[in-house]
Amino acid sequence: MALILDTGILFAAADADDAWHARAARLLTSERGLRIVPVTVLPEVCYLLHDRLGSAAERAFLGALGRELAVEPLHDADLDLVRELLDRKPEIGFVDASVVAVAARLRVARIATTDRRHFTSIRLSSGFALELVP
Repeated sequence: MALILDTGILFAAADADDAWHARAARLLTSERGLRIVPVTVLPEVCYLLHDRLGSAAERAFLGALGRELAVEPLHDADLDLVRELLDRKPEIGFVDASVVAVAARLRVARIATTDRRHFTSIRLSSGFALELVP
């Protein structure tokens, strides 16, 4: 089963001091399905890794892209849902809205995230329901 990965889960998996580290690392190592990283997540993850853990952590993450992690582009049509979500819930921000738009387009309900505040408040007009893990 496929899984969409958000910024927080990817950072937590790399940072042994993060409160979510054990859960994130366990999820990523046990997940056998396709692990999808929306392209909009990449700058956030790379910034956090480089700034807080150093360039080696950033390079290790980049090395996993295309191997263990599939990068999914944001399509022009995804922007309609991004705008709709931001009109209804501006506090979620562009990146979280784009993660949801990619998940909705791919029909992948499972989103791995540490961000319960934003993602639990999102309801799609299409009726597509998200499942937050871990």
